[in-house]
Amino acid sequence: MSFETTMTSDVVGLTKVAPVSRRGFMSATAAVAAGYTLAAGPVRAEVVATDTNGLQAGDAKVKVGSEEMPVYFARPAGNTKATVIIVAMEIFGLHEYIKDVTRRLAKLGAFAIAPDYYFRKGTDLTKITDIKDLLPIVNAKPDAELLSDLDAVVAWAGSQGGDAAKLGIIGFCRGGRTVWEYAAHSSSLKAGVAFYGSLADPANPLWPKSPMQLAPEMKAPVLGLYGGADTGIPVAQVEQMKAALAENKKTAEFKVYPEAPHGFHADYRGSYRKDAADDAWKQAEAWFKKYGVLS
Repeated sequence: MSFETTMTSDVVGLTKVAPVSRRGFMSATAAVAAGYTLAAGPVRAEVVATDTNGLQAGDAKVKVGSEEMPVYFARPAGNTKATVIIVAMEIFGLHEYIKDVTRRLAKLGAFAIAPDYYFRKGTDLTKITDIKDLLPIVNAKPDAELLSDLDAVVAWAGSQGGDAAKLGIIGFCRGGRTVWEYAAHSSSLKAGVAFYGSLADPANPLWPKSPMQLAPEMKAPVLGLYGGADTGIPVAQVEQMKAALAENKKTAEFKVYPEAPHGFHADYRGSYRKDAADDAWKQAEAWFKKYGVLS
């Protein structure tokens, strides 16, 4: 199996969740109309919906080299110096769940930006219905390019009046891995929050170092939020990462929700666990406040 089609630990966690009843889920047509991806399975009817009252929100383009990367942003209306938080998406593209999380952060006072860093493939990931068709696209994203894209987002946010001196990043699933990678890359980052991001990678020449291997290089404090019932990322691996960071005297905290599967914050999926999701969001907010990303 080539690295392009390898089932990474985050994808294993996504696909090996106990099956749920189809009751209480939208029809595929309704889910697509609402802006959700179908590759992750049926979409819950009772999704969390955050309005744009008091916000400026919408789509924009960020210059990356000779190209323009689509982003979705949300910020408090009239706040020209809002702190900047990058939202690192899952493998499913820039769909409604990620946009809603962006608005939730804006409601907390942030200039939140979710970049569509897979755009160069020319495929709308939100329209792909089978995970196996996503893998050749998302697994072929070079870490160097990803990190450069995120740096460009930060520069753009600063040019738009955001306070890039108070920089945070939050990510989910593959985006959780991105948080760890960016925390080892950026000397400007104040804090990161990784929701069930993979910690050890399969062999992939485009991903030189896994988060575990980058433990000695972490430049910002990271909060790791994981599920004890995650079938792709075992708790033992989380403990191994915790030990590696402690050994290298890096600031990090972890919280494991014993009964929660991978994707427990994703309120549009059957993996959603409200109690764990609500608590994890409070932990994330407190973490950002502790390190000056949020006031």
